[in-house]
Amino acid sequence: MKKYKYKIVDTRDVESAGLFKSRKREDLEAYLSSLGAEGWELVNVDFRELEGGREFAGVMKKEV
Repeated sequence: MKKYKYKIVDTRDVESAGLFKSRKREDLEAYLSSLGAEGWELVNVDFRELEGGREFAGVMKKEV
């Protein structure tokens, strides 16, 4: 039986000028790619539109 661990991610967690600051898509892609390189897979996402900006929270999983 496979086992997984889960991680909640949020655009507010991006340390650089992420989607919630300067609205740079590249920063968010780099953040998600770094998690993907660690074996995390984004399995669910919830987009939010706040004051003209877009943010999201997602669930990632990784096999253990």
